[in-house]
Amino acid sequence: MWARVVEFMLSCWLAASPFIFHHSDSARALWWNDYVTAICVGGASLLSYWRPTRHAHLFTAVVAIWLIGFGRFGLEGSPGPGMQNEIVVGLLLLMFALVPNHAAYPPRFWYSDSANSLSPKD
Repeated sequence: MWARVVEFMLSCWLAASPFIFHHSDSARALWWNDYVTAICVGGASLLSYWRPTRHAHLFTAVVAIWLIGFGRFGLEGSPGPGMQNEIVVGLLLLMFALVPNHAAYPPRFWYSDSANSLSPKD
């Protein structure tokens, strides 16, 4: 579940990024995009801890693709630091969204009785 923790931390970064990169007041699309995507990613990462919605982290991949596209094509002109931040965070989220929830645990085969019978006897 370490990947879900990183996703939640990235959602906190997205929520703080308008203040860090000083988005202008005229660029309301950047403000709304950062806040809405932060809520979506944070919610999906938290929902992944609940067993019935354990695959909610896959929604993060959709949001990540949105962030990458918005960062590249969202506003006219050259992408500023805020837009470049969205591309980088989108790429990171896309990478972590593909990590399964129980990636840190050993394979199930190691827990079965057949695996125990292969171990040397004393």
